[in-house]
Amino acid sequence: MTGALRVMVVDDHPMWRDAVARDLEDAGHEVVAATGEGRQALRVAAAVRPDMVVLDLRLPDLPGVEVARGLAAADPPPRVLVLSASGEHEDVLEAVKAGASGYLVKSAGREEFLDAVRRTAEGEPVFTPGLAGLVLGEYRRLATQRPVDDGPRLTDRETEVLRLVAKGLSYRQIAERLVLSHRTVQNHVQNTLNKLHLHNRVQLVRYAIERGLDQA
Repeated sequence: MTGALRVMVVDDHPMWRDAVARDLEDAGHEVVAATGEGRQALRVAAAVRPDMVVLDLRLPDLPGVEVARGLAAADPPPRVLVLSASGEHEDVLEAVKAGASGYLVKSAGREEFLDAVRRTAEGEPVFTPGLAGLVLGEYRRLATQRPVDDGPRLTDRETEVLRLVAKGLSYRQIAERLVLSHRTVQNHVQNTLNKLHLHNRVQLVRYAIERGLDQA
C-alpha cells in the first residue's frame, strides 16, 4: 500500500490531534476522521474504513490497547501505528500483542513520523529505535513456551524472505540481499501472509520466530 492514505487520528489532546492531522494532510494523505475517544474511534472506523489509524494509548474512556484489538478484528483491519508519550516496555508489548503494526513515541520528529506512516502502510513493523529488539526478544521468549505446528507449505523463496523478515531486515534490505526488486519482496511477503492467514508483518515475524527461522 503506497501513495496517499486514508488515515484516522485517535488522540484525546485536541492540539496534538490537530497537529498530527495537519502533518498527514501536508504530506498528501486524507484524514478521514479524528476523535479523542476510544469507543467512538471503533464506531467511526467501522463506518469510514481507514487504511491506517494513528492511535494514542491514553484515552479517557477505553484503553488504546483495547481500541487496537478492536481494530485488528475488522475485515479488513487497518494498519495501526501507535503514537504515544509512553516508551514503557509493557505498553509497547501490549500494543503489539493487540495488533499494532508499529509504535512510535511522541518525541519523534515530523519526518520520522511521516516515514513511519509510509513504512507501516507498506507492511513493515516500525518502532522507535531501541524498541524493535524488545519486541523480537519477547517473541523469542514466547516461542519457547508453545508447541509449533508445521503450518502451510511455503516455497523456498518465500521461506528465504521470511527468514530475513524474522531477522528484522526491512523490505529494501531484503531486496538488496536477495537481488530482488522491492515490489517482488512485498509480493512474497503478501503471499506468505495470505497462506498463513496473518494480517501484518508483526504477526509474520512472530510466526517465523516461533519456528526458529530467525536463528537459521
